[in-house]
Amino acid sequence: MESFHEIQKQFEPMIHKIIHSLHIFKDREEFYQTGLIALWEAAQNFNPEKGEFAAFAYSYIKGRMLTELSQKTKLFDRQAYPKEEFWELVEDEWSETPLSREILQAYCERLTEGQTKWVMYTFMEMLTVREIAEKEGVSVGAVKKWRHGARERLKEKRNI
Repeated sequence: MESFHEIQKQFEPMIHKIIHSLHIFKDREEFYQTGLIALWEAAQNFNPEKGEFAAFAYSYIKGRMLTELSQKTKLFDRQAYPKEEFWELVEDEWSETPLSREILQAYCERLTEGQTKWVMYTFMEMLTVREIAEKEGVSVGAVKKWRHGARERLKEKRNI
């Protein structure tokens, strides 16, 4: 039996012809690789008693590419990419019920002044730790301590 490299040279035009006949324009290199793998498998599985290798290889390669196309189509169909108009019509569920200042302050009853500031700035104004530090004129580390303390106390309150 000849080496696979020789078989590849001989059947490379067939692989390209199958790609062309299936109208594959995207991912051509990937399908070429699929064709080479199918050619190798065809060479391994070929039984000379059942016919010519060229016909066997052709059907093997084409079948593998059709299977690959089918799988890619299924995957693409499962991925939905709504048009821009869709996103304009979707309501923001949070815009209807924002956290009110009163609700947040009820959670802050047992917090220190700094911890309360962290909660209010974070959940009312959506500020980052750095932005809170700049606004309050304190270090980032101080705001991180407020955050840590607030989280711990809020966890304790939840477990009561």
